[in-house]
Formats: sequence, C-alpha cells, structure tokens
Amino acid sequence: LFNTNRTWDQKRIEEPLCIRRSTNSVHKTSIVVEAINYIEELKEKVEKLHEDIAGSSEAISIPVKATVETLDKGFRINVFSEEDCPGLLMAILESFEELGLDVRDANVSCSDKFHLQAIGENEGHADDIDAQVVKLAVLKAIKNWSDRNED
Repeated sequence: LFNTNRTWDQKRIEEPLCIRRSTNSVHKTSIVVEAINYIEELKEKVEKLHEDIAGSSEAISIPVKATVETLDKGFRINVFSEEDCPGLLMAILESFEELGLDVRDANVSCSDKFHLQAIGENEGHADDIDAQVVKLAVLKAIKNWSDRNED
C-alpha cells in the first residue's frame, strides 16, 4: 500500500511538471513560428518592392535624387529635386508608414525645390529592414507619385 501511494503521489506531482514543460515548449515554438512568419512577410515585401522598381523601365519625369544611410539607430533619408514636387512628401511618408518606420526628426523644404532630410527608426524591429529596403520603398513612392502627376 505504501508503494502504491508513493507512486500515485509521484505521478500527481510529475504530471503538472510535464504539462508545464510541454506548455513552455509550445509557447517557445509559437514565438519561433510567429518570428518566421514575420520574416517571410518582410521578404515578400522586399521582393515586391524589387519587382515594382525593376518592372518599371520608364524614367521619372522629374529628376529626384534619393539616398539612404544607415545610422546606429535607424536611417537618414535624403530626397532632393530641383523642382517643386507637390504631394511627394505625403507619398514618401506613406512609404515610411508601410515599412513601420517612425520619423524621429525631419527637415523639409517644399518651396521652389523639394528637399527632405529625415531620420527614421524601425521601432521594435530594428534589424528587420536595411537601407536598401528603405531606399527601394522611397524610390517606389517617388515613381508612384510621378505616375499620378503625369496624368
């Protein structure tokens, strides 16, 4: 009888531990799965941006120069045109939003010439995007803006 009770007590103690271990591994697994899904989603966005930029062989009617530099935390984005570009600022800011890029500081001039210098950070996912992805998104925004203004 003593051995039977001891075995029953051991099982009673071990079962919750097994459940906790399996729950903990399930939790870790779900985190990994979510991370993998998020990375796949970002890869698809990058591929789509590459396709959109590469698919368009037409030149932008207004010459616009865009550069992106990587900083310790985020990116410095410069966009410059010798001409006034009404609506371009909004198009670029929308592209930042699509990337999840938060503008931390910006200087903008929209009179006679267009000049944007912005510091953007990808809060919470700092390593998920790089300067190339940001530049492709900015170039796509410029192209879409240019296409809308040609009509």
